[in-house]
Amino acid sequence: MILDAYRHVYFVGIGGIGMSAIARYFHAKGVQVSGYDRTRTHLTIALEEEGMSIHYTDDTERIPDDVDLVIYTPAIPKDHKELNWLKDHQFPVMKRSEALGIISREKSSVCIAGTHGKTTTSSMVTHVLKHGDMDITAFVGGLMVDYDSNFLIGRSDLAVLEADEYDRSFLQLDPYISVITSMDPDHLDIYGDKDTMDEGFKDFAARTRDNGYLIIRYGLLKRFNAGEISKLRERKIRILEYGEDTYGDIRIHNFRVEEGFYTFDYEGLGYLIPNVAVNMPGRHNAENACVAITVGLLEGIEISKIKESLRGFKGIHRRFERIFSSDNVEYIDDYAHHPGELKAAIDAARKMYPGRWITGVFQPHLYSRTRDFADGFAEELDKLDEIILLDIYPARELPIEGVRSEMIFDLMKNPNKKLATKATLMEVLEESELDVLMTLGAGDIDIFVQKIKEFLTERERVNLK
Repeated sequence: MILDAYRHVYFVGIGGIGMSAIARYFHAKGVQVSGYDRTRTHLTIALEEEGMSIHYTDDTERIPDDVDLVIYTPAIPKDHKELNWLKDHQFPVMKRSEALGIISREKSSVCIAGTHGKTTTSSMVTHVLKHGDMDITAFVGGLMVDYDSNFLIGRSDLAVLEADEYDRSFLQLDPYISVITSMDPDHLDIYGDKDTMDEGFKDFAARTRDNGYLIIRYGLLKRFNAGEISKLRERKIRILEYGEDTYGDIRIHNFRVEEGFYTFDYEGLGYLIPNVAVNMPGRHNAENACVAITVGLLEGIEISKIKESLRGFKGIHRRFERIFSSDNVEYIDDYAHHPGELKAAIDAARKMYPGRWITGVFQPHLYSRTRDFADGFAEELDKLDEIILLDIYPARELPIEGVRSEMIFDLMKNPNKKLATKATLMEVLEESELDVLMTLGAGDIDIFVQKIKEFLTERERVNLK
């Protein structure tokens, strides 16, 4: 394997969810791993405890002398001293996506793409295959609760890889099975417009290996022209459309909630599988499970094993994760940072907690995304009973003139809307009558999760006196 030649790999931005999975891959293979990240987090602490050396200052003096490969994330700013020094001194340097691409080409890879749904779907597919006794390798963009990790290493030829559309990273992959869960516009700072983004997803589909599979949500194939579909079929790629109550090749129907599980019937690939139960709320998660069932069947997993795995699947940290539950209040934390993801999370909460008052705390992620989708954010947040809107989390971006959280706030029609900062959020929550609380966003809003849990626990203790 090409990557087996390296003895010491240095990661610039090692604490990212995708970067840390690749770091764990090299470490599991006995390679020395070290790296830089801007902030010490629970994830970087876990990497340190696993034996990786990490520092948190952009200092070229901290780079080890014996590094023979550098992997970096595109989120690193262009003026980063360490990365520029490494490039100037002719170290072998590759993007995260290039490293993942090499791995995908040397495995029989299931690559799962989509502007939303890809992390949950990747985790479900991983769990179905692992529960079906397949010794797989997996790279997932979230921490799987069942494994307390975003990475699994196995001895078989089969791998599951989350395919990231940001920076066109997924065009480095060579899947045997390609999955597209959604093609909603996003990352317009990279693609420019929706049509160009569609082309990116079509290029990803075209990277599917000959005689492979393209599993795509029903309706998305309409964005491909006849020539593009014909080229896929000429290469004997089997195209499978899936969805709820559709005319696609794979269907889920009879969706209902039974005994606290979201339950449906699966029909496709010549199988009719009744009473599939999933321990994650929402119709979107039933469709994600539909993909996992399909991949499991294609890989020969027994139906009973597939059903067992989905019923027991514990989910992903920050994907509709239940943090606190009592007779008086429920607290859910979710990574939703796109209007489509907000819709899925809020709709799932309405289904799970009918008739209850739902308060949401939302932290917009990126100036460009706020600018591009302000109307969509306002429309979805208006579906909450009460909304607390935080300042924008900039991540990799510099401020854009005129773009602030107030762009969304001013478009909202909800009379129960409030602006807050990270400094004032806990005070606002302490003054609120909370029934169902949701924290939403992909920035650093998760730093409040433990604080809010402790606050709710203490308030319940006081109320019980």
